[in-house]
Amino acid sequence: QVRLVESGGGLVHPGGSLRLACAASGRTSSNAVMGWFRQAPGKEREFVGALNWSSGTTNYADSVKGRFTISKDNAKNTVYLQMNSLKPEDTAVYYCAVRWGGAWTQSSELYRVWGQGTQVTVSS
Repeated sequence: QVRLVESGGGLVHPGGSLRLACAASGRTSSNAVMGWFRQAPGKEREFVGALNWSSGTTNYADSVKGRFTISKDNAKNTVYLQMNSLKPEDTAVYYCAVRWGGAWTQSSELYRVWGQGTQVTVSS
């Protein structure tokens, strides 16, 4: 059973940066896709980006493309979300999730295991 734990959230000024981490306990198999999602108060959960564990290929939502970067550390079984040029509209609880046996997708219902989330607040 894989368990995901996010960390790295906090309060940052507009234009600042944060790096979130998602540590997976248990083995993340090579056919896993790691996704990042976020949910702002009163809004639906939205896709941020995804990483194919075996190939390292990444995909991003248009709203974060060019500002956010997903990477991984195989030795630590950890996925990172580097967020630069943060905007107030990036404020949300950020979640990582994993799915197996398929391509990356923006559909949250296709991800099987979720972390508990970490709060990111962008405010002056």
